[in-house]
Amino acid sequence: MTSSHTSSSVSVLLPLPLAGAYDYALADGQDLPADKAWPLGSFVRVPLGRRELVGVVWGPASGDVAATRLKPILAPLEAPPLGKPLRDFIDWVAAYTLAPPGAVLRMAMSAPDALGPRPPRIAYQVGGDEPERMPKRMPKRMTAARARVLAAAAEGPPRPAVELARAAGVGAGVVRGLARAGALEAVEIPAHAPFLEPDWRRPGPTLSAEQARAAEGLAAKVAANEYDVTLLDGVNGAGKTEVYFAAVAAALEAGRQTLVLLPEIALGAQWLARFHERFGVEPAQWHSEMTPAQRRRTWRAVAEGEARVVVGARSALFLPFPDLGLIVVDEEHDASFKQEEGVIYHARDMAVARARFEEALIVLASATPSLETVTNVATGRYERYHLPDRHGSAGLAAVAAIDMRKVSLPASRWLSPPLIEAVERSLARNEQAMLFLNRRGYAPLTLCRACGHRLGCPHCSTWLVEHRRPGELPDKLLCHHCGFAMRRPEVCPGCQAEDRFAACGPGVERLAEEACATFPEARLAVMASDTMTSPAGVADLVRRMAEREVDILIGTQIMAKGHHFPLLTLVGVIDGDLGLGGGDLRAAERTYQLLHQVAGRSGRAEHPGSVLLQTYMPDHPVMAALIANDREGFIAQETKDREARSLPPFGRLAALIVSGHDEAAALGLARDLARTAPRGGGIEVLGPAPAPLSLLRNRYRFRLLLKAARGVRVQAPVRAWLARVKIPRSLRVQVDIDPYSFL
Repeated sequence: MTSSHTSSSVSVLLPLPLAGAYDYALADGQDLPADKAWPLGSFVRVPLGRRELVGVVWGPASGDVAATRLKPILAPLEAPPLGKPLRDFIDWVAAYTLAPPGAVLRMAMSAPDALGPRPPRIAYQVGGDEPERMPKRMPKRMTAARARVLAAAAEGPPRPAVELARAAGVGAGVVRGLARAGALEAVEIPAHAPFLEPDWRRPGPTLSAEQARAAEGLAAKVAANEYDVTLLDGVNGAGKTEVYFAAVAAALEAGRQTLVLLPEIALGAQWLARFHERFGVEPAQWHSEMTPAQRRRTWRAVAEGEARVVVGARSALFLPFPDLGLIVVDEEHDASFKQEEGVIYHARDMAVARARFEEALIVLASATPSLETVTNVATGRYERYHLPDRHGSAGLAAVAAIDMRKVSLPASRWLSPPLIEAVERSLARNEQAMLFLNRRGYAPLTLCRACGHRLGCPHCSTWLVEHRRPGELPDKLLCHHCGFAMRRPEVCPGCQAEDRFAACGPGVERLAEEACATFPEARLAVMASDTMTSPAGVADLVRRMAEREVDILIGTQIMAKGHHFPLLTLVGVIDGDLGLGGGDLRAAERTYQLLHQVAGRSGRAEHPGSVLLQTYMPDHPVMAALIANDREGFIAQETKDREARSLPPFGRLAALIVSGHDEAAALGLARDLARTAPRGGGIEVLGPAPAPLSLLRNRYRFRLLLKAARGVRVQAPVRAWLARVKIPRSLRVQVDIDPYSFL
């Protein structure tokens, strides 16, 4: 944790997109004996220009600035220091992604309030002596509300004003008014209740022989305290979660911490319930819906080792674990693990790197592993446990295609007769059905029937999506990229025709409208990122499904991730071909993974399941593999195709996205980059070309793509490439190593 260096100055890394750490002097009284070292990783307050910032002591001073010119560190903070594994990981991520180290550090300092002393927490109690628990001074004016507060305060320990007010059914101002009157007294209580430690001794469910073998193997790897990457590969419903819970229990027994990454933490309601059932408490959580107070509490509990298990979204990867022994990346194939803004990284790949620095086990779990992970298993870099069967008596759902070329549907209808009949049979058996369409909103396009004018976003090169949700603007048009919203105009801006706009194509809201008309007696619910905006909302929908308050669940891809509905026996996919278009090199793989995961929601208990895919391409390799349940055949064909074209994981890619408010200037810089691009040595540069999403948030965008042989480390040539071109302050060049999105 420490190293010996001059004790009068150190380098401090600031959470800013700067080139590196800055040198600072130790102020009077901060000097250390010559044989001691300033604690690396310590949080300190330092001056920068006219501001004061919190940074991290990163190492010895560089010596580039004379000691007499160094500004002093103002004060240390009491937060636990960042450990060497995390500091090394931050440096590694910065070097890999070509991001400034300070920008990566900022992700590890995502709860700045947690770095200082914990604020006192004030609670209130009745001010009298035991055992009467009567106030020393009664308020002059007693009301029913005040009486309820005093009665509530007389029961139990001191409580904060908000909690006491909630118990009495009043506002917090009533509690504080009683305190000012002397009827209640204020006392300090601990800043927060501690996180309860999960009980690893609690018995888990009975495992099958294959599950037990995998669970024992993972537990042994945790106990070894060594870096290891293992794929937990099992069909949907195979019990992967219970298997890796055995590794969590082993980490708890060993006294080490665990991080579980989920692609959508808002969708973790069932996961949290299963964890609570297995370990007796809920884990700490980390996601974007947390309040600042919750983030402060959790960050500090992680840093102090109090939070033993954390489940979170990709940003949880940068939490300051002092003793991380296990990382689990659930649904490791999911594209949600790729961050596209700020520091661009893939959380799965970075999690593997962090496990290496922490000397920890990392488990990658999936029913449809990414081709990158499958290739790493095939080459011996990763190990693998395979669970080929569903747990218990459940079998895999039967998958069949509905050839939409042979189906004649009326205009504005998308449910085929065979699918309607299947839904009716499920409802008659008192079972549940799911209708899947991976498109949010009511309609993806609004078109003028008179002149063909399409309503687009003024800030992005994309069409506005119509939404018709209750409680919002009627006929609301929304851009899903920048958030621009407007009402559908009555007059066409193109031809001035009135009332000629038509909604084109279906979204889940329109599908729900059709389903409501087709199945008038059925109870429907819609599950999309627009409607499920919080973990509480998802938990309520999961409860409604479990308690049979919903007959037909309609939604987008968030339905595909980890949900277990025992009475759901039919899945209908409305547009199975939706993800196969465009220039995404992973289009076939992503579509297969998504539809396989959606299909896996059906028949997970004793009732057999079925899946119907509405498709115009029933002979496409993706559809054929799904129908035949031939995952290995699909992987083999996808591997062959990618290898023949030297595409990842059999080649390397790096994207440069040039953007600016001035289209000509952005194009000029993109052309300058093309002229100075690296050549030879297994490297080819394509572009520049307008990005498919050529205007995004009022910025014009152009893309260049560096393609390299598999063994080429692309960071060095990209870094040298950028150094050859002067980038104006008005323009931005974003670097994406290993791109997943090609928009």
